[in-house]
Amino acid sequence: MPIPSGSNILAPDPSPKGWGENAPLVDRFGRSVNYVRFSVTDRCDFRCVYCMSERMTFLPRAKVLTLEELATLGRAFVELGVRKIRITGGEPLVRQNVLWLLQQLGRLRDHGLAELVLTTNGSQLERMAAELKAAGVARINISLDSLDPERFRRITRVGELDTVLRGIRSAQAAGFQRLKLNAVILKGRNHDEVAALARFAIENGLDISYIEEMPLGAMGDHDRAELYYSSDAIRADLARVFTLTPTTESSGGPSRYYRVSGTDSRIGFISPHSHNFCGDCNRVRVSAEGRLLLCLGQEHSVDLRHVLRAHPGDHERLKQAIVTSMDIKPRGHNFQLGGQPVILRYMSHTGG
Repeated sequence: MPIPSGSNILAPDPSPKGWGENAPLVDRFGRSVNYVRFSVTDRCDFRCVYCMSERMTFLPRAKVLTLEELATLGRAFVELGVRKIRITGGEPLVRQNVLWLLQQLGRLRDHGLAELVLTTNGSQLERMAAELKAAGVARINISLDSLDPERFRRITRVGELDTVLRGIRSAQAAGFQRLKLNAVILKGRNHDEVAALARFAIENGLDISYIEEMPLGAMGDHDRAELYYSSDAIRADLARVFTLTPTTESSGGPSRYYRVSGTDSRIGFISPHSHNFCGDCNRVRVSAEGRLLLCLGQEHSVDLRHVLRAHPGDHERLKQAIVTSMDIKPRGHNFQLGGQPVILRYMSHTGG
């Protein structure tokens, strides 16, 4: 979809209220929401076993938010006190003209946004890293589940490890600081690589977070209970090789970080099962089809696409819908490893 020439989606509202003067978003449990994740597409050029089915049916174009709608949402959230926006997918960098959106959101730094960040599988970084930096992206998280080319291909089904490694080097060359790797650890698939992944991160001046698989979507013969490998087990594996020191540092998300003695790298753990992180949740998600998901592991949501399309240009109505949604944000998720998943939408639909 071509972007209108001279489009000025994010021009400041001339009304007296101005930017950023509304009360912050606070849910009924007193948690302030200052972080939103936008999924810009459900499509991906990988087919990771923990994220999607091998044969996916993707959303038709008409059901996916336009880039202009996403830019409008970005402005609304920042006016409501959001300080961090993360762009996700699917794989966000396969979305046509996504750089235009990033440029528009990057301009929100002049109006209260502290950070524009990106999660990617790294497949497009070699050609896009410099442009992402110029657009205003501050930090990048890159998925990397294995350093073995054959194992990497089995986990991603189609991915090429060398492509991702070149992408990491390109992001470093573009000047990105605090690049972070994300590794989903599966027992019997890659759990024996946790130390090797940490060593790779340390040697390349990167941070890394290890993630317990989240039970979203039915995966056929992919047995999550059998493949589960806890953060405690990962940390024990790492402690045999490295000296880990707990730190109160935070990147604004659910990772709990440790410093690695003698290095500048941080190791994080995202532990939805073993160490529930719901108590201090500060984030919401917007799916590619425009559903404002109030919790990763629940179905509480608001259809922002309907608001945008039924009332085009009504910015106050859009903001009111977001504010009102705080009343249905649940206390926490209900993830279960055994049996059928409680949440049928795939991670690629949700936004990684």
